[in-house]
Amino acid sequence: MAKLLKEIDDGIRAFIERQQMFFVGSAPLSGDGHVNISPKALDAFRILSPTRVAYLDHIGSAAETIAHVRENRRIVIMFCAFHGPPKIVRMHGRGEILRPGDAGFVELRPLFGEAPPVRAIVVIHVERLSHSCGFGVPLYEYTGQRTQLIDWASRKGDEALLDYQAEKNTTSIDGLTAVDWVTRDR
Repeated sequence: MAKLLKEIDDGIRAFIERQQMFFVGSAPLSGDGHVNISPKALDAFRILSPTRVAYLDHIGSAAETIAHVRENRRIVIMFCAFHGPPKIVRMHGRGEILRPGDAGFVELRPLFGEAPPVRAIVVIHVERLSHSCGFGVPLYEYTGQRTQLIDWASRKGDEALLDYQAEKNTTSIDGLTAVDWVTRDR
């Protein structure tokens, strides 16, 4: 049974900081729309306060989470222990999308250091925080982060990455508005 917490305490913070990846879930309002779950890594998560967190949204082939958060703000983050004692932490909340150039983006971006190309920062105001046993989560050995995203982005260059986002990230698979701050006619 899940245990509810009021806020991110030192124990939860330490657990999160030990994890090498996390998962993001979101969904559109329409019951016919597609639910999205995305794995995230590359040192992209930060705890901003006991009830507020953020992660870097790297450029990718789709922008479902951005579209869903822009439509309805609902989002969930899940961390699983793949090594050490079993545990799952879930953070349900309301998200906001910070675009490059937004005051909030400029303020938070330095917290993440060097990173692959960033499309946005997603901030989550945590409304429900829980942890559960994770007894069913298998044990895996962490051997390192993949470099393909960084290598791909380096080969493309800044202008081509903007073109890529304008082509691939402006709408979700359900036609919702996603990355509309990058246009092909820059």
